[in-house]
Amino acid sequence: MSAPASMMPRHGTWVDVARVSCGNFLEMYDFMVFGYFAAAIGAAYFPKSDSAAPLLLALATFGAGFLMRPLGAVMLGAYTDRKGRRAGLLLTLSIMSIGIITIAFCPTYESIGIAATLLVLVGRLLQGFSAGGEPGSVSVYLSEMAPPGRRGFYVSWQPASQQVAVIAAASAGLAAGRLLDPTALVHWGWRIPLMLGCAMVPFLFLLRRNLRESVTFETKRDPLTFGKICGTLWTGRAHVLSGAALMMMTTVTFYMITAYTPTFGKLLHLPEEANLMVTAGVGLSNLVLLPIMGSLSDRIGRRPLLITCTSLAVLTAYPAMAWLTNEPAVSKLIAVELWLSLLFSGYQGALNVHLTESVPAAARASGVNVALSLAQLIGGFTPFIVTWLITATGNLAMPGIWLTIAASISLAAALLLRPRMVA
Repeated sequence: MSAPASMMPRHGTWVDVARVSCGNFLEMYDFMVFGYFAAAIGAAYFPKSDSAAPLLLALATFGAGFLMRPLGAVMLGAYTDRKGRRAGLLLTLSIMSIGIITIAFCPTYESIGIAATLLVLVGRLLQGFSAGGEPGSVSVYLSEMAPPGRRGFYVSWQPASQQVAVIAAASAGLAAGRLLDPTALVHWGWRIPLMLGCAMVPFLFLLRRNLRESVTFETKRDPLTFGKICGTLWTGRAHVLSGAALMMMTTVTFYMITAYTPTFGKLLHLPEEANLMVTAGVGLSNLVLLPIMGSLSDRIGRRPLLITCTSLAVLTAYPAMAWLTNEPAVSKLIAVELWLSLLFSGYQGALNVHLTESVPAAARASGVNVALSLAQLIGGFTPFIVTWLITATGNLAMPGIWLTIAASISLAAALLLRPRMVA
């Protein structure tokens, strides 16, 4: 007897991939713009007690969004596991839209004082809350709609969509820098890329509104409650914590070679426009490499890529940064960033699908989101941490030390913790 049409296997199309990934694009676009213009945003929204304080406060606010990610992961992940992948993705898009609009249109510190600082912080916390439920849910949706033997390739489009955002945000920053003089850019020009993000919101809602629900969710028999989901997460806490350890490498590397690059380039006294062009180039490199590495993980398995990439990062991160900072040059920055891009893409191409395959379907969105958010809770502060380390030690190569620590944690997790395939 043939199965009913509603129960027949259904695999996603490229249109489905674009629809599910579009919110992930907006989330990362906003994060990148904030990171690129951290110095200008710090000057606009924070008191100027000394020359370094506004930048550090802005980078701390950038990182503060990650404090809300675990809460968003549990609450929005549980909502997605209860109400469906489509409903969860629409809710996260709604919340992140409020966050970007708040930051884009908030008056400056000179206009309304400390209220400006608080409003920007609220906007970042909303973005962090929504981001807690976004990337994991996107990865889960892509894994559940992938044809057999193609999960790695399909799930790789979750981080690939973030690279489109990196390119778009860097391009917007380059355009603003070329069209406006430096004074105008610092005073109000940095708002233009954020407003472009706001303008995308209605279009992204139209795309996501027509998402189909995944068959895996539609065929679930057991109705879930928030308590059941939390119980499943607690029972599978070893997988969640191991997932967080695995995510450290990719989280630190990503923010180091994207959001932090323009700030790091300034510390190296490299041209601002060149720094943004390098960042856009990194995004393009990641975009090309991620689907290739995802397909490779389908062929050779996830762990070989995870172990190889973390081992290479441990061995080369600090030497590469020391070489770059000894005699800084744009050509050296390009070489180091592209090397780290290769390691990031190889690792990330295997990692996300590895996590979706290791978490039970009943709490898959919650489990993947919580693992990612716990790693982001530390790794998301990378721009702040490495800036502080450089300020405290005077050693410009300290980002290499931070990446070595993160890669060591992920390497240990990849070696000690084997995946458990679940339905």
